[in-house]
Amino acid sequence: MATRTAVMEAVEKLNYRVTIGDVAAQSGLDLNTAQREILALASETGGNLQVAESGEIAYKFAPNFRQILVSRSFWLQVQEWLKGVWKWVFYAIRISFGILLIVSIVIVVLGIIAATIALNSQKGNDRDDRRDSRDNGGGGFIWLGGWGNPFGNPFIMFDPYYYEPERIRQRDPDEIGFLESVFSFLFGDGNPNSDLEERRWREIATMIRSNNGVVVAEQIAPYLDETSRLEGDEYFVIPVLSKFNGFPEVSDAGTLAYKFPDLQKVASERKAKTTSSYLQEKLWKFSQAPQGKIALAIGLGIFYLVASLYLGSLINDPRLAKSLVGFLGFIKAAYGFLLGYAVLFLSTPAVRYFVLQYLNGGISDRNQKRAARAEQLKNASSTLREKLDFARTFAMKQEAIDQSNLAYTTEQDLADQEYAKMLKENKDT
Repeated sequence: MATRTAVMEAVEKLNYRVTIGDVAAQSGLDLNTAQREILALASETGGNLQVAESGEIAYKFAPNFRQILVSRSFWLQVQEWLKGVWKWVFYAIRISFGILLIVSIVIVVLGIIAATIALNSQKGNDRDDRRDSRDNGGGGFIWLGGWGNPFGNPFIMFDPYYYEPERIRQRDPDEIGFLESVFSFLFGDGNPNSDLEERRWREIATMIRSNNGVVVAEQIAPYLDETSRLEGDEYFVIPVLSKFNGFPEVSDAGTLAYKFPDLQKVASERKAKTTSSYLQEKLWKFSQAPQGKIALAIGLGIFYLVASLYLGSLINDPRLAKSLVGFLGFIKAAYGFLLGYAVLFLSTPAVRYFVLQYLNGGISDRNQKRAARAEQLKNASSTLREKLDFARTFAMKQEAIDQSNLAYTTEQDLADQEYAKMLKENKDT
């Protein structure tokens, strides 16, 4: 997620009044980046600064700051437009694979019909070469008509595959359509952990806040991937210190606790609560499409592959050598693509399935290790309990910048506000 988008979403979730620590904790950004983006956003949208008597700063934004930002920025307007266009472009891409499957099956089946007609016509000519040219021509035409009447429109034979999904969509509009299911079957539905780093830093910041701004390394470990280098080595805490402006405190026994004062400065009183005692990665899903439509896609793929192989045997028949013109000539030229798509249609999901099993094995292993660290913290040893007790001696209260302790706000100088209030009181008396 872009840093600007993350900051804007954090401002909205925190009711448009935030500190730098608020934004860093909510978005998972480091404090320096959060500060830079908040200042830029306040400048571009007319946000206000509120300074507490202690000197701490909160930022207040209008509820419609997004509209203000878009109206002031041409490029943001372009981005908003492109976002809307991409939604439909991506939808077209998703359904195109389903459309290509249907069209390819239609072409293959029509090719089989045409090749069969040509072969049967060739057999008729071989059996009765004594007929005159009129009879020969008429015989071929009559055969086609005879087959044509029972079949009528050849596309009717695809009715169960092409129109059934539309009927299903009408019964359940929230269900993924068949054409989109084909894309999901082939390529899946994206990385379920695309926001993993954002979630990691957000949960670490929330955990720090829930522990009054002071933690030990063992409390951070369940949210990280790699923590084992040497016994007692707390190197993995360094990125966290850097991101949230933390610093260590050392006990007489040489144990370490880590303080994060900036995360305890909030725009209003907030209770921090972690959603989990450790960071959990989500397992990859093969597809989010309904099982029935996945089965239908597999069935069509198998039918398509078998039909393509059969079509190949027909067009390679020596008796059709002189008939490979027109539509059959097109089939002959496109056969490599038709067969290749049939093979890829079934092999791509098969390969992807085994790749996902491998990836999910790694995810499960990392989740188990993080869960084990959380369990170790829950059942703390005497040494770990001493470290936790040492950390609690530095516990910091949240410093809320509320209306009662403001010294200045860019909405209006508080001195002017007090003066106006005094004048009003004198007037009333």
